[in-house]
Amino acid sequence: MRAIVFAHGDLNPGPLVERALVGAEEAIRIAADGGAYHAAALGVTLDVIVGDMDSLAEADLTRLRAQGVAIQQYPAAKDETDLELALRYAAARAGQIDVIGAFGDRLDQTLANVLLLTLPELAGHDIRLVAGRQVARVLTAGIHLLTGEPGDTLSLIPLGGDALGVATDGLVYPLRAETLRFGPARGVSNVFSTDQAAVRFEAGLLLAVHTLGRA
Repeated sequence: MRAIVFAHGDLNPGPLVERALVGAEEAIRIAADGGAYHAAALGVTLDVIVGDMDSLAEADLTRLRAQGVAIQQYPAAKDETDLELALRYAAARAGQIDVIGAFGDRLDQTLANVLLLTLPELAGHDIRLVAGRQVARVLTAGIHLLTGEPGDTLSLIPLGGDALGVATDGLVYPLRAETLRFGPARGVSNVFSTDQAAVRFEAGLLLAVHTLGRA
């Protein structure tokens, strides 16, 4: 089962958002509070809205409820963001999750949304943050095959500590069992040399950001 989650950052429409919406009618469609407006703008009918509802006008909330959209409302004074709650809801029901609208002009919210990819509840899920020409996902130790086009940009950024034994194939600037240290920008702006790149590493977490074309 697949889920699409609409966050309340900037919509950033583009080819990868369009790709994520293919087959949306067969996915679980979830909005994190005001992300419901992005779903409406994209012509997507929601199954559920999760959050404290402080970003939705009361008239819109009433209308959506009357249309059969389930509302899971939480108190405004809570420890989680609306997107965190929506991701937990999605993770309990789907193995693949595409998140639209996770980036915006608030750096704190954008960073927090990226770090939500490391939630324990999301372990073992295929979850991606999708915006315009970019998709971001967290890779765990092991072997990963990433599909793109020659000339696409791929950045590999360690999260929470060093990534050990990183090796790549199919990239212009190969890594050969190297350590990507937490902090330095060693893994930023690599380039696909073929239509598939392999990333292998022994320990740590890597944020993989794939941008269509040269970034």
